[in-house]
Parts: sequence; C-alpha cells; structure tokens
Amino acid sequence: MTIQTWLAQATATLESAGISTSRLDCLVLLSDSLEKDKAWLLSHPEYEIQGSEVKILNNKVAQRAKHVPLAYIRGHAEFYGREFAVNTHTLVPRPETETIIDLIKALPLRHPELVSGSMRGDIRSSEVPHGSRLGGRDDSEIVIADIGTGSGAIAITAKLEFPNAQVIATDIDQNCLETAQVNAQALGADIIPLQGDLLQPVFDLKLDTCNLILLCNLPYVPDNFHINRAATHEPHHALFGGPDGLDLYRKLFTQTANLSRPPHYILTEALPTQHKALAEIAKAAGYTLEKTDDFIQLFTLENN
Repeated sequence: MTIQTWLAQATATLESAGISTSRLDCLVLLSDSLEKDKAWLLSHPEYEIQGSEVKILNNKVAQRAKHVPLAYIRGHAEFYGREFAVNTHTLVPRPETETIIDLIKALPLRHPELVSGSMRGDIRSSEVPHGSRLGGRDDSEIVIADIGTGSGAIAITAKLEFPNAQVIATDIDQNCLETAQVNAQALGADIIPLQGDLLQPVFDLKLDTCNLILLCNLPYVPDNFHINRAATHEPHHALFGGPDGLDLYRKLFTQTANLSRPPHYILTEALPTQHKALAEIAKAAGYTLEKTDDFIQLFTLENN
C-alpha cells in the first residue's frame, strides 16, 4: 500500500471517529514507523509501505480512533523540547505546564546564603551572590522538589535547566517513579526519586540551609468537570482533585508546616477559575501570590 493510499484511508477513519487532528496524527504515526520526517512522506506519495508495517499502523490508528492519546500510542511526548517516555500510569505532559520552568528561571534569590551540611551527601556547598537568579551558574544551594512527578518531565527539565540545583521528585505511585527514573537516565538527569504522599517524603530531609522551591502540578480537575475523551484514558487519580479540584493543594499547603524549613517559593498549576480560591488556601498557609501566568501561579513565603 502506498503512503498516499494509507494516509487517505487512515485519515478518513480518524475523521469518522471525531478526531480533529486526524491527518496530522496519521502523519506522526507514519513518520515514527518509517523513520522519515513529514516533508519526506508528503513528497513520496507513491512509496510502498510493507504489509507488516501497514498492519501495525492500522492497529495504532484503531487505538487513536478510540481517542487514546497519541502520546500513549507512541510511548512518548515532548516537554520543553525534550522527549519523555509516558504510559498509562502517567499523565501526558501539557504545553501549558512548561510555564513553570519559565517562571523559575526568573526567580530572584532574595536571601542567598552559604550552604552547610547536605542531604544524602548530594547538596554541594556554594555561596550564591546576592541578587543572582536561578537560571544562572550559582544555583547550587537551591533544592527543587517536584511534587507528584508522574513521568518526571518537570523534575528532569528543572535539573537539566539548572544543573547545579538538587532536584527531588516525589510521587505516591511507584510506577510513576519508575517511569521518571527511566526518563532521567535517558536524558542524563540526576534526580532524587522519593515515594510518598505529596511532601511526606521530604519531611525528614535536612533542608535547613537550603532555598527550597516546590513545583506542584497536582490533580486539580473538579470531580464533576467534563473532560475530553482523550483525557478519560489518563489515570483518574492524577486528574481529579475533589469536589472543587483543590483537595490536594489544601493538603500540600498544610504539609509545608512539617518541613524543617518552609519553601521560599511554591509554583502551582490549576484552572484559572480556581486561582482565587487557591490563592486563599496559600494565604492561610503564609504564602502571597506574586505572579499568575496562564494556568500557573507563583506564591512567595510572606516576610521572605
């Protein structure tokens, strides 16, 4: 079967299933299969696809027709310009979440100090000049904790963007942590995976002399919220956050009181309609809203 014929048939199948990106999805699957870019595929419409390959491709199209996310079918998704393995244990990384990385790059370190001591022997001692920013060279006193890491996309990206910072990745699901470790190895990122409920794995770590930053893309979809069909294939517990979607954020901000030193900054992701309520939750825990960018909110410790 030629590329032209297969593309026409596969696109029609997805269109009839209500997939709005039907042709693009077919091109992506074909590009993966033949290891050719889209420009090559479109310029070689008469190229013959092997019968065995057609069968594999048709199976993938059948999955997509059931609105299985394309990332699950491919086994990977892009985040901040890098490829991450994903599976049905993890959420598919969303483009809007990349704003978290952009925001922490611009964070001013208002109280830089000399680090003494270590966490698991990993934190390196270094004096950070006053007024330096996280995206610069002097980020070695920073500890970044990605809470509810899933595939590890946020934690690993943070480590690769700020290589001198220590990065912790927590998740209650061991399957997610295993996926995160696979991604960390593949991308050469040295992160510290810890299993437990939100901040619980961090309680016993010695963070007294560190500037702790929490990155939190927790489940925030309200229980009665209508999600698209593709999202129904993602893990329910990683999407829904209670009646108003903020149950886990309430728990997280309550847990900050149990840390050896409160985080300087907490970045969260939630629906814009939830931002006012989330800011009130943060305020009750001693955090002030400093900035909002699309889905992301940046909270600063009061009197920081």
